Amino acid sequence: MNTNGDPRASHATSDLGRRVEARRTRLGLSWEDVAERAGSTPGYIAYVEEQVPTPGIEFLVRLANALETTVQDLTGYTADLAPGGARAGYRARMEEIGEAGCWELLDGHGVGRVAVEGRDGLMVFPVNYQVVDGSVVFMTAADSTLARASASGVEIAFEEDHLDEAFSQGWSVLLVGQARTVSEETEVRRIKDAVHSAPWAGEGRDTVVTLSPRRVTGRRIQVPGAPGAPSGAAE
Repeated sequence: MNTNGDPRASHATSDLGRRVEARRTRLGLSWEDVAERAGSTPGYIAYVEEQVPTPGIEFLVRLANALETTVQDLTGYTADLAPGGARAGYRARMEEIGEAGCWELLDGHGVGRVAVEGRDGLMVFPVNYQVVDGSVVFMTAADSTLARASASGVEIAFEEDHLDEAFSQGWSVLLVGQARTVSEETEVRRIKDAVHSAPWAGEGRDTVVTLSPRRVTGRRIQVPGAPGAPSGAAE
């Protein structure tokens, strides 16, 4: 499915536009898809993403429903709040996710969490990642906890999750395996060429660390009637 709905690249210029574009892209929807769901037009959805609009609350409610989220999330009201504050879904069910499904959910790149043993004990911190040839790649500083762990070849754990606050459902993927520092120049260059974006934490993170997982597991919480839940999920 076309994620833009238009051959032009979308360039959001407002906080609302950036959140709408990010949510639409994550759902794999085009402008046409969102317009149909929201009772609008593709041109206006593009305008919301690319300009500085002031839509009314009625349209924002329809847009949030179309994007399977809330008005608060789209407007940034909950940006600094810890996720998972919504009530549990009615008749929710936990299910395991197969390895192939886990890799599909990781979607090639994103932001997850790494757990590693540091000088002061176990540490967990967020990292940008990229999936390259069946390994998870991180860019880090040469003196970071992750770099020191990879230099000694210890095992680390990597986790990514996604919560759908509007429907109280979501998933989590966990990878466990040995961390390794990549030092061969050709391989470093090949990996860096494949990296989708620079680390959010800023410059000075040029050390390439890979995780080749020996264990890939995932879990999903589904709520009957919610988007993406199969019919009869809790039967």
